[in-house]
Amino acid sequence: MRALRHAFGLGRVRRHFPPATLDAIQHAIAAGEARHRGEIVFAVEATLGIAAAWRGRSARERAREVFAQLRVWDTEYNSGVLIYLLLADRAIEIVADRGIAARVDGAQWQGVCELLREHCRRGDPAGGALAAVDAVNAILARYLPAGAAPARDELPDRPVLL
Repeated sequence: MRALRHAFGLGRVRRHFPPATLDAIQHAIAAGEARHRGEIVFAVEATLGIAAAWRGRSARERAREVFAQLRVWDTEYNSGVLIYLLLADRAIEIVADRGIAARVDGAQWQGVCELLREHCRRGDPAGGALAAVDAVNAILARYLPAGAAPARDELPDRPVLL
């Protein structure tokens, strides 16, 4: 069944995340990053592809790969956070770099995942994405508040469609 979801799930990303939604997410990331020294990347993927799904590749494995590919780890304070959504599996993963992961309890990241998951269940993935970005911004502002100098934007704020 999973392989079929991954075989026929293409095209759903743009339907759930049209350009106006991507603009809103980008704005939320940029506005939040002004309050802290972290970097947020939001990535959405429709499917893993039938071969990867058939082999049992997990959303967590893919999120870690995307974290590396997008160089979310490559920030001055090691404070990059990836919010990854795999539509075919309805899976949400957060991967945080070591500079912030050591400070934030895993339950807080799970709370953000649950927030996004609940919005998706209600048919509002766009609203969930914005709520998740706001929640991650609040976590980063709490643990890595911006200093007196303006924060440097190290990673693109535009959501990534994979």
